[in-house]
Amino acid sequence: MRFDAVIFDFDGVIADSEALANQVLAEHVTRMGVPTTLEDAYKRYMGRRWPEVLATIEDALGQQLPSNFSDALMLATLKRFESDLKEIRGATRFIRQLGSLPKCIASSSTSERLSLCLQVLGLSADFPGTVFSADMVERGKPHPDIFLLAAERLNVRPARCLVVEDSVSGVVAAKAAGMTVFGLTVGSHIRSGHAEQLLEAGADDVAASWQAVSRLHSGC
Repeated sequence: MRFDAVIFDFDGVIADSEALANQVLAEHVTRMGVPTTLEDAYKRYMGRRWPEVLATIEDALGQQLPSNFSDALMLATLKRFESDLKEIRGATRFIRQLGSLPKCIASSSTSERLSLCLQVLGLSADFPGTVFSADMVERGKPHPDIFLLAAERLNVRPARCLVVEDSVSGVVAAKAAGMTVFGLTVGSHIRSGHAEQLLEAGADDVAASWQAVSRLHSGC
C-alpha cells in the first residue's frame, strides 16, 4: 500500500525531547520536596495528561503546587530545548526524502513548544502551516481527534495516512482514526520492552531507526 500522506508525532519521533523535558520536570519536582530522578519521571509522569501529572505530584507532596508551577516549568523546559535539543537521528533526512508528499505534525505538545523546537532543529520551513497541536482539538491522545484534524487539513482520507508514533497513547489514537501506524523506538527515553508495548497497542509495525522506517514505508 502506498500512502498519500505521512503524519508525524513530534516528541520522541522528530525531536529527542522527552529526556530533556523529563529531566527538567524531575529537577523542579525535587526542588518542591519530592526527590525525583529522570527514571522516576519516566515511570510516574511520561505519557500522562498534564492535569494527571500535576495531581500525582500534589499527592506525593501532600499539598497543592504553587499557581506558577506549570508556567515556570514550561519556561525552564523551553530554555533547555534552546541549548540542548537534538533531532532523533535520521528524522530530517527522512522528512526531506518525502519530497512533495503531503506531511504534517500531530503532537500533544503546545503550539509554542512546537514552534520553538522546530526553529531549533531548522525544520520550520518543512511544515508550512501543517503543525497541529493538542490545543487545536477538544480531546487529546489517545482519542483520534488530532489525527482526524490532520487528515482533514491535508485533504487525505485517514485510511491513506501513515502515522509515525513513539507512544502507546499515540498508537491507540492513530488506530482509532483508521490510520496505519509505525511505532518508532529511537529516542533516548525508550526503555526495554517499549516495542512490545507499541505492538500490543495496535502498531502495524515497529522500527528501531529512521532507516528502518524508510524500508517499511517503501515496502508498503
